[in-house]
Amino acid sequence: MNHNFKNSKTKLTELGEFKLIETLTQHFNLTQTSSILGIGDDAAILKHDQDIVMTTDFLVEGVHFDLAYMPLKHLGYKSVIVNLSDIYAMNAKATQVTVSLACSNRFTVEALEELYAGIKTACDIYNVDLIGGDTTSSVKGLQISVTAIGTAHEQDITRRDGAGKNELLVVSGDLGAAYMGLQVLKRENEVFKVNPQNQPDLTPYSYLIERQLKPEARKDIPELLKTLGVKPTSMIDISDGLSSEILHICHASKVGVKLFEDKIPLDPNVISSCEEFQLDSTTIALNGGEDYELLFTISQEDFPKIKANPHLSVIGHMTTEDVGKTLITRAEQQIPLVARGWSAIPEEH
Repeated sequence: MNHNFKNSKTKLTELGEFKLIETLTQHFNLTQTSSILGIGDDAAILKHDQDIVMTTDFLVEGVHFDLAYMPLKHLGYKSVIVNLSDIYAMNAKATQVTVSLACSNRFTVEALEELYAGIKTACDIYNVDLIGGDTTSSVKGLQISVTAIGTAHEQDITRRDGAGKNELLVVSGDLGAAYMGLQVLKRENEVFKVNPQNQPDLTPYSYLIERQLKPEARKDIPELLKTLGVKPTSMIDISDGLSSEILHICHASKVGVKLFEDKIPLDPNVISSCEEFQLDSTTIALNGGEDYELLFTISQEDFPKIKANPHLSVIGHMTTEDVGKTLITRAEQQIPLVARGWSAIPEEH
């Protein structure tokens, strides 16, 4: 059981569902003008005057997170962030979220209050309203379902299917850190099982661990592009790994790609930790996932507008479909780009 709530006492059954929801959501206030009615009635009421963009994500204990090293407050935060990232990937503004939980009786009211403290922090920082959801019991573990709602003018929405040949492939931030943060946490958890008295110094890995436990959605990138006068032709967020997201754009847009290994942005902490774990940093950047950076294409005419911007890296260009999807290595070899990213679907044996 997670250390954050092992000393808490109040059983969920002591409150009942309605009192529990009231307790968990009492500190949430509506700030969006489009939120007319939030929690407390049969349904929420929204009034939007633009196109509505919606996305849902499902997080399951033991599949998407492990409470041995994922504090509940961080989990609440992350569950909102991963959905907001999808809204920003549509070049839209996030406005509301709903959160539904199914949890076993090993969780207490205090534990869920921790979770909702993280949800509230995310809502406050990203200026979105919690407008509803549900709580129910589950036989085992914790499951969280979050739906995010956003808005955009029709002409601003960016889908996956707009990329054209000769356009530039651009990514925000740096890649691979979240995956390496997970490797550090898994390693230290194994050490802890053997020696619970051991207190590791995780300071050298703080950036990696933060990218795993407390990722941020790139709300700033659509805002930056708008300021620069750049309209992406296609866009996607990097949740499952760079390679699979590139292939999603290629498939939807019916184009090929040339990705350059030496252009992939890597934080120095990723490079050093990959050496320590004897992993190839390019493989980690391509397949690690959970970076929640934005990957998009732009026309070549827009290149001067983003050139030398510290938040953006041009990592390749799109080609005609018949050219294929290739990674150009540092040695200038061409190898096929394949998706070996994270998948929630178990393989059959």
